[in-house]
Amino acid sequence: DAGVHSKAWYAATCDRRMAEDALYRSNRDGSFLIRKSSGQDSRQPYTLVVFYNRRVYNIPIRFIESTRQYALGREKSGEERFDSVAEIVENHQRTSLVLIDSQNNTKDSTKLKHVVRVS
Repeated sequence: DAGVHSKAWYAATCDRRMAEDALYRSNRDGSFLIRKSSGQDSRQPYTLVVFYNRRVYNIPIRFIESTRQYALGREKSGEERFDSVAEIVENHQRTSLVLIDSQNNTKDSTKLKHVVRVS
């Protein structure tokens, strides 16, 4: 189960809208949670939802069947891979996560700082 179910940042019953609403309410850069992906695709089981600069980013978490690992976003060469979703979170609490805004073609970065609970 990727080690997510016992974690404070995992919003098990949360959909995209609920996640985005909760993050807008938190209104703190680096606020985040992880939810199940809407698509119910085994290759993209979760989504990392991050608030930064008054915007919410939904970043897919991919499961890589061949290595049984996880990675963020679209597949790219030299990407970071992790053995669990918890490792992704722990890593990006220490090192910045690049946030790409495809609509405005801008890049930002933030660390995962504040766990948001969906009520």
